[in-house]
Amino acid sequence: MVKPFKRRELQARVQVFLRVIQLQDELVKHVQQLEATLKQVKKLQGLLPICSYCKRIRDDHDYWEQIDTYVAQHSRAEFSHGICPDCYEKIVKPELEQFLKKEEGKTSPDR
Repeated sequence: MVKPFKRRELQARVQVFLRVIQLQDELVKHVQQLEATLKQVKKLQGLLPICSYCKRIRDDHDYWEQIDTYVAQHSRAEFSHGICPDCYEKIVKPELEQFLKKEEGKTSPDR
């Protein structure tokens, strides 16, 4: 600034300077958030120890948890549950048939 300076110009320059400092602080916070998020994403890109039988995943604290729980905690993924056609044929259908036979026996007129 050139002397003598005008008071309004000085105030305007100080306000601009303060705004620049505020924006720099916000930028630092955003960069930190992005780095933390990237770290979480990298966790999902690495190898995951998974049980061959029950398909549970071992987390960073040596705790085994369901795969859907682990993925939901480490990403923005949300899960809905269903039954695939193979599991329906192999597991659900036989159980359903067994249940219906039991129910049929309970309501049989012979009893």
